[in-house]
Amino acid sequence: MTLPFFILSVLTIAGATAALTLRNLVHCVLALMLAFVGLAGLYLQLDAQFIGFAQILVYIGAVAILIVFAILLTRGAESPSQSIVSPSWPISSVVSVVVFGILAWTIRSSVATRHPIPPQPEVSVRQIGDALMSRFALPLEVIGLLLTAALVGAVTIAMQEKREIK
Repeated sequence: MTLPFFILSVLTIAGATAALTLRNLVHCVLALMLAFVGLAGLYLQLDAQFIGFAQILVYIGAVAILIVFAILLTRGAESPSQSIVSPSWPISSVVSVVVFGILAWTIRSSVATRHPIPPQPEVSVRQIGDALMSRFALPLEVIGLLLTAALVGAVTIAMQEKREIK
């Protein structure tokens, strides 16, 4: 195991754990962004440049910022008064470990894992970018418009709710 992989793994796991355990929603989103940064670093270390940069642009640059704005527009700064840990967490933990064990055993004993893996085709980030800007330009623009319309709708709904509260 190399040192950069270990550092990125610890960063990702720490960010994800903090996102699950923190009580303040803004802090949770910031911790989630830290986990996304760690994942992007892992992708880049695995020579998956397109996925790594897409992780940075889409998840860190767009989704996490959208979540922060949605939280700031729709919620107050108060933190929840009740505990976030359920009283039945030991039972839930046992069930989760059992389900994970069954899934892991099923995957390990599957016929699909016994076949040799075919060699991966060499595709560069440039080839993917050219395909997105030529053959898939229209779907890419439609998705961009759909996300923009969703953002405008969320802001409009949040603004109307704030007016009704006052």
